[in-house]
Amino acid sequence: MRRTALSEPAAGIPAPAPAAGERGRFWRRLRTRFGPRRAEIVYSARYTFRFTGGLHDPLRGERVLAFLCQEGLLHPSLLLVPDPVSWETLRSAHSDPYLESLHAPGALARVFGLPLSDDETDQLISAQRTMAGGSILAAERALASRGVACNLGGGLHHAHFDRGQGFCIFNDIALAVRRLRRRGFTGRVLVVDLDLHDGDGTRALFAHDPTVHTFSIHNGSWGHDEAVATTSVTLAGEVDDTTLLAALERELPPLFTTFRPDFVIYLAGCDPAADDRLGNWKLTADGLFARDRLVFALARHRRRPLPLLVLFAGGYGDGAWRYSARFLAWILSGGRRFEPPTTETITLDRFRRLARTLERGELGAPQEDDWSLSLEDLGVALGTPRREQRFLGFYTRQGIELALERFGFLARLRQLGFRPVLSLDLGDAGGQTLRIHGDPGRRELLVELRVRRDRRTMPGAELLWIEWLLLQNPRLGFLAGREPLPGQKAPGLGMLREVISMLILICDRLGLDGIAFVPSHFHLAVQAHGPLRFAEPLAEARYRALVATLRSLPLGAASRAVDAGRIRDLATGEPLRWERAPMVLPVTDALKARLSGEAFRSEVERLAATLRYELVDAPVAAGEGAGRQEPVVSQPAGGGPGSR
Repeated sequence: MRRTALSEPAAGIPAPAPAAGERGRFWRRLRTRFGPRRAEIVYSARYTFRFTGGLHDPLRGERVLAFLCQEGLLHPSLLLVPDPVSWETLRSAHSDPYLESLHAPGALARVFGLPLSDDETDQLISAQRTMAGGSILAAERALASRGVACNLGGGLHHAHFDRGQGFCIFNDIALAVRRLRRRGFTGRVLVVDLDLHDGDGTRALFAHDPTVHTFSIHNGSWGHDEAVATTSVTLAGEVDDTTLLAALERELPPLFTTFRPDFVIYLAGCDPAADDRLGNWKLTADGLFARDRLVFALARHRRRPLPLLVLFAGGYGDGAWRYSARFLAWILSGGRRFEPPTTETITLDRFRRLARTLERGELGAPQEDDWSLSLEDLGVALGTPRREQRFLGFYTRQGIELALERFGFLARLRQLGFRPVLSLDLGDAGGQTLRIHGDPGRRELLVELRVRRDRRTMPGAELLWIEWLLLQNPRLGFLAGREPLPGQKAPGLGMLREVISMLILICDRLGLDGIAFVPSHFHLAVQAHGPLRFAEPLAEARYRALVATLRSLPLGAASRAVDAGRIRDLATGEPLRWERAPMVLPVTDALKARLSGEAFRSEVERLAATLRYELVDAPVAAGEGAGRQEPVVSQPAGGGPGSR
């Protein structure tokens, strides 16, 4: 474990009254640095690793930390950084044949559901060894202080004694309990597993240990249900807040009386959320927050509070971090609710802080006091036609490469096993192209961005127009059961938000009003909508009507239905085809007001009220008219976006 020197908590510093804005953050920072700690936070940058085409958010922990630090609830110097757990320690929970098998080629293919290179395998093993070390460290800290410790990772509950599965290589819960036992702790341990999926590995590892009770509420059993001390509850179907909280309140509180735990481990999985990319439950942010507070209260709001270890567990998609951040902020603030920003906002804030460290001269534009003549200037003076030398008239290739290094973008590509090579094509008057290949031979195209300045889409505004944006990992195949989206040849890199944030910074730097592009398919519009919206009210209204009609379908199926002509306009009976129209992300306040003002909203609502579409079983032929197909789904347009 690496730590900075910490002074003893200053006694007697009262928590300030709730305060808004910067004043509130100032007092929270002061209390965080010098007051008693309400929880220990454990995290390592080694936890981050990209795979499976973006299902996992590699920055989940970093986003939580950024939010907690931004709100003054955590100071980076107080973070505990774990070391990877030793192979000898891993033997306390896993068999020697299993551990030895991890060094064989393709060892993790079954665990992660896709083939992985040797380099990817090594990095994943290293990441999960470090997470396991984090859970052990956090357990030791919670026990020593009889307080709360949170590992911003871990919860690898599917790993068994002799195998890994379900993205879990090592069972960090079992490793943490075994470490406490070795240190002399003999008390009863309650594992509260509220990840969406069954905690089968943990239950199997403690199946014959009456001092460890495994409690799991999940969407389906993974087997190995027999154990001497276990509660296993399956909730089938689309479980909502009411269903889960009722089951939790019925099953969990009695255990604190009958089992009488001395230590609690809580897997606060976020995959029960309605927007989780792998989940099928429908919990809201309020429901998950209530769940977390209930478990916390049972463990801590008692005459003799119990040591509590909190683990991240599951959560898929780049919005999962917000549920964890909300809970940890509540713990660290002593019971106040803080609402995390959107993923787009926190990513952009991080990039803007980094951008302030880049000088204009580093990026390519000369400093205002630089009077030297360039070769280009001399060529113009001698009558040689000017050739574009800079991307968007500002950035040199070296400047772009420096920025991508500073933002960590190229490092993340290297983490995927690539050797990124940047190139620029500036010669086409219709747009300029930036490419990043994954190898010096330029055989693997990872990123292709074609842009130009645009003054025609929004009169009175100058936009950064995206002609084309490709982000792909050509080395990955699609996961079993996941079909490619229309037009998709390879899984994505999972870095779209970072790219959009960098494009916003370009607008900041060049004084552009916003970003615009035309989505070629319905799913691209859905993925972009939120920060972007359609520039014309009619296009925005059509989009909302489509979302309302297709809300019951997964995104890929919905997009394929649109492409196949399975949407019928009830007013005309004709098939509805995807109409390409520009979407805009406003950057300046003036353009934001223009696209979110009352006049724009009212016109969108008026038009949306006139549109009614239906989804039919087979493609609608032009000229068939109404009533020829039985509708699968028929919804009015008024529901607004609800399928994301």
